[in-house]
Amino acid sequence: MEKITLTGDNLTIEEVASVAKDYTQVELSEGAEKRLRDARQLVFDLVDADFPIYGFNVGVGWNKDKKVFKEFFSQYNCNLIRSHSIGVPPWASTEQVRAIMLTRLNGMLSGCCGVAPEIPEMYAKMLNRHIHPLIPMRGSVGEADIGLLSHIGLAIIGEGNVEFGGKVMPSKEAFSLAGLEPLSLGPKDGLAIVSSNAVGAGHGALLLKDIEDFFTVADAIYALSLEGFNGNVSPLDDRNHKLRRYVGQRKVAARIREDLEGSFIYEPDRQKAVHDPLCYRDVPQIHGAVLELLQYTRDRLEIQLNTTDDNPCVLLEEKTIVPSANFEPLNWVLGFEGLGVALSHVSKASCLRLIKLSDPSFTNLPRFLSPAADVLCFCTVQKTYTSLDAEIRHLCNPVSMDTLSLAGGMEDMSTNAPYVVQKLDKILDNLRYIFALELIHAAQAVDYRKGRNLGKYSGAVYEKVRSVIPFYDKDRNITEMIQQAHELIADGTLLRLLPRD
Repeated sequence: MEKITLTGDNLTIEEVASVAKDYTQVELSEGAEKRLRDARQLVFDLVDADFPIYGFNVGVGWNKDKKVFKEFFSQYNCNLIRSHSIGVPPWASTEQVRAIMLTRLNGMLSGCCGVAPEIPEMYAKMLNRHIHPLIPMRGSVGEADIGLLSHIGLAIIGEGNVEFGGKVMPSKEAFSLAGLEPLSLGPKDGLAIVSSNAVGAGHGALLLKDIEDFFTVADAIYALSLEGFNGNVSPLDDRNHKLRRYVGQRKVAARIREDLEGSFIYEPDRQKAVHDPLCYRDVPQIHGAVLELLQYTRDRLEIQLNTTDDNPCVLLEEKTIVPSANFEPLNWVLGFEGLGVALSHVSKASCLRLIKLSDPSFTNLPRFLSPAADVLCFCTVQKTYTSLDAEIRHLCNPVSMDTLSLAGGMEDMSTNAPYVVQKLDKILDNLRYIFALELIHAAQAVDYRKGRNLGKYSGAVYEKVRSVIPFYDKDRNITEMIQQAHELIADGTLLRLLPRD
């Protein structure tokens, strides 16, 4: 993508990833710019009429009963940004910062927040000139990420630190180097900057794309594992899957069949069991369930990306401003909570396949896939994937209902949306390590089945891993092998070998 024109209503997860990872340039559409101007004029008209508006001319939260006078608009909004800067590390990565900024920028373009047009324009300039505020990732209860997004506001008013040109520096210095000037804030500007779920949603958009990419690779690793196991291919038969009418299940089975095209595994073999263990047989159903939940979550998150979650909400056609609770993100948060549980099922199945691959009673191969009696091979590594799976099982516990009553009893519900996304991100990386171990085991098992053709794409995966990690013929540092296999998964090396939807 050369440049993305933002309208406020058609941003995709792929575009978020492109801006975040590839530094794709952004611009505002003419329609979006007009909405911003019209909404801002409405704000001033209502302020002139002394109409009490939350976050405009009265305070926020428990201070909603305190009046803010015109002459203090700039000071009040800057103070709101400063006082709401309450986060603690870890700091967002550069990719996450860019996704967060883009998410908030696109939300502003609906015209429902009444922000000064110069502010979303500044977001675009900062993205295009690679000025990235330091944003802490903890300090939000997930009912608008006010304590985290405020750090973007600090940068905009010339305070706080940013990353620019690979260095951390004061925002004023970065702005000067980039030919920009800090902005002054007016009525509602502070609230417009912080009143959004952009931290959870922006990070979530990147994570959904990462999970989708991971499962393309995971299916191919499973295909190689099935070859190493000399498993039964009957459970992949499309005649089985079309009877169930689950789209994800059928899609996964088709993808695995494509990975195995031309494989020896389709040849008749009297040594094969009629039924394999469920951790092998059920993969289309397990991975397919994840794909369907991914689609559910993607659909709801893209609504979040392309609609307002502001409070209060500017209604241009009605020429008024109304209180709103659209900052409640439970609709898409539940999808991320569910994905944690779904990935725990995937983890468990992979770990069980690893155990089976090491067991001669299932494979007719040497115990722990060892090439000789004096080589220990993969006996102790069982503890590694067991501990990773235990972490996943713990991390998939829901947290979206854990809350306290805040702001004088007014804010008594929350979702912990940023943390829900963060723990799912950790689950995904643990899962990469588990599948890295399955990849190592599968390649070792396949090596014992010499002279047999592998599948079109399972074979490509095998050749790539063997170009980095040789056959385990003597005991050596397995930690290094695990990290090498993990990098093949995490950096996109294996993904680039495979067909993508």
